[in-house]
Amino acid sequence: MAEAQGAGARAARGAGGSLLPEPARRIGAWCLLILLVTAVAVVVIRLTVFFRAAVVPVLLALLGAALLGPLYRWLVRRRLNQSLAAGLTVLAVLAVVGGAVYIVVSALIDTGGEIVDSLRDTAESVARHFGAEGTSLDDLTSRAREFGGKFGGTAASGLLSGISVVGESIATAVLALLLLFFFLRDSDRAVRALHSLAPANSGSLLEAMARRAFRAVEGFMHGTTLIALIDAVFITVGLLVLRVPGAVGLGALVFVGAYIPYLGAFLSGAVAVLVALADRGFVIALWVLGVVLAVQVIEGHLLQPLIQSRTVQMHPAVVMLAIAAGASVAGILGMLLAVPMTAAGFGVYAELRGRYSAAVAASREEPPASPGEPPGPPPPGG
Repeated sequence: MAEAQGAGARAARGAGGSLLPEPARRIGAWCLLILLVTAVAVVVIRLTVFFRAAVVPVLLALLGAALLGPLYRWLVRRRLNQSLAAGLTVLAVLAVVGGAVYIVVSALIDTGGEIVDSLRDTAESVARHFGAEGTSLDDLTSRAREFGGKFGGTAASGLLSGISVVGESIATAVLALLLLFFFLRDSDRAVRALHSLAPANSGSLLEAMARRAFRAVEGFMHGTTLIALIDAVFITVGLLVLRVPGAVGLGALVFVGAYIPYLGAFLSGAVAVLVALADRGFVIALWVLGVVLAVQVIEGHLLQPLIQSRTVQMHPAVVMLAIAAGASVAGILGMLLAVPMTAAGFGVYAELRGRYSAAVAASREEPPASPGEPPGPPPPGG
C-alpha cells in the first residue's frame, strides 16, 4: 500500500520533479516578471517625479533635438563647425518658438474677448433653457468675489505660488535650451560614452536601442508638428468662411492642442463649436462641428498613415492610456511628454524583438553538428 502511494506521488511530481503542472509554472513565471517590471516602473516614476527639476529639461531637450536634428545635420553638411551649427539651431529655436508664442498670444488677446463673450452667452442660454438658478457667469463671478474677500490671504499666497511657477518655468526653459545645445553638438561623444560604459559586449545593442528610440521620437515630433499645422490651417479657414468670431485664436488653440493626440483635438474642437453656437446660432454650430469632424477624419485616415507611416504605430487605446498616465504623474506637461516617451519605448521593444527573431531564425537555419561528425568540405572559392 505504501509503495503504491509513493509511486502515485512520484507520478504526480512528473519528470520535472515539481508538484505544479507546466501551465501553472509558466503562469507563475509571467506573474513574477510582471511584478518585477511594475516595481521597476514605479521606482523610476517616483524618482522622475522627485527629480523633475532635472528630468523635465532633459526630456524637453531630447524632444527639441529630435525635432531640430535635421536642421543641425544640414548645417554640419555645409561644413560649419559643430558648435556653431548647434548654436545657430538653438537661435532658430528661440526665433521660431518666440514668434509662434507671439502669434498665439496676440491672436488670443485680440480675439479672446470675443471667445469669452461667446462662451458666456452659451452658458447663460443653457442656464435659462434648463431653468438653473445661480449658474450664470454673473452669479459665479459674484460668489467668487465673496470668496476672494473672505480668503484674501489665500489668494495672495496663490499669487506668490503662481509667480514661483513662472520663475520655475523660465529656469526650466533656459536649462532645456542649454542642454539642447550640448545634445546636438556632443551626440557622437554620447555614443562613444555609451559604448565605454556598457558592460561586456552590449555596447552595440544599447546603441541600436537608443537610435531606434530616438528615431521613433523624431518621427513622432516631425509628423505631429506637420499634422498640427495642417489641422490648424483647415479649421481656421473653415471658421473664417463661416464667420465665427475668434477664428485665428481658435486655430492657434487647435495647433497647440494637436500635440496631445485625440484629447487636444476634441477639446479645441468643442470650444470652436461652443463659440459658433453662441455667436452664430445652431445651424452654423453644426457646420463647424462638421468641419472639425471632417478634419479629424482626414487626419485619422489619411494624414496619420501617410505622414507617420515610418514611425512606431500605436493603437489609440495605448495612446489614451499613456495620456491618462502622464496627466496623473505630471499634469499637462505629462500629457505632452507621455506619447513621445511611449513611442520611444515601443521603438526599443521593436528593436529587441527584431534581434530576437533574427537570432531564432539563424539558429533554426544552422542546426548544430552532431558530436564526432567531421566538418564538411569548404565552400567553392574558399
